[in-house]
Amino acid sequence: MSRITRRHRQALRLAASFIAPYRWQALGALLAMVITAGITLSIGQGIKLMVDQGFMTRSPQLLERSIGFFMLLTVGLAVGTFARFYLVSWIGERVVADLRKKVFDHLIELHPGFYENNRSSEIQSRLTADTTLLQSVIGSSLSMFLRNALMVIGGIVLLFITNPKLTSIVVVALPLIIAPILMFGRRVRNLSRESQDRVANVGSYVAESLGQIKTVQAYNHQPQDKQRFSHTVEQAFETARKRILQRSWLITLVIVLVLGAVAVMLWVGGMEFPAVSWQRLCFTR
Repeated sequence: MSRITRRHRQALRLAASFIAPYRWQALGALLAMVITAGITLSIGQGIKLMVDQGFMTRSPQLLERSIGFFMLLTVGLAVGTFARFYLVSWIGERVVADLRKKVFDHLIELHPGFYENNRSSEIQSRLTADTTLLQSVIGSSLSMFLRNALMVIGGIVLLFITNPKLTSIVVVALPLIIAPILMFGRRVRNLSRESQDRVANVGSYVAESLGQIKTVQAYNHQPQDKQRFSHTVEQAFETARKRILQRSWLITLVIVLVLGAVAVMLWVGGMEFPAVSWQRLCFTR
């Protein structure tokens, strides 16, 4: 565990060193995420204001004011989303471009013996496919995680203001929901990494076999290569099947836990609603 944690810390430090030259863009993206999260949480209040002051009072002035406030939130959300998406995607592409240049500058200076022990096709795959995956993590997954974290924190604060009892239930339920999700998520992540390695092995074997096709045919080695390639492909398929199975369990678990927690919250909220209020609601109808 300590070795994994140390490895993660080294990876985070390396990523931070590449992001550091673009700190102003990162701060702008973070500010845009905070603004969009705040506006998203405020849209419900804007709709409530539009219904209460606009439709219920039947006042044209209040209706225009509430609709204007709602449109202001909409424009702010659109502008903030544009800034967030552009800046985060730009940072992801820029970091990957810098990383590729630095890795290539290092590879071009290595001793030829390094390339005798390491296949050039696998190095090429690491330099292209793996860095593209890193770009999707920095440019998409990381921003989505931060935005959702801000939304959760803001939602809990608003819920605490509205109903402290329900908030306490949410705070207790969150670890129970997140713990199994993290467990399955770690399995999916490990299997995704293994699946990527298997696919890289398939590509490397194809490149080596076809690159030395004259030697393969000269020694009549086609049957052995077919068998070995079939075994490599089946290994990649089996790893992908395990990854798909774990991901399916993860999706199922998320649906059951999240909707189950919502059902419990609705039950608690319904039980708190006084019976007298139910009777009044029925009489008003």
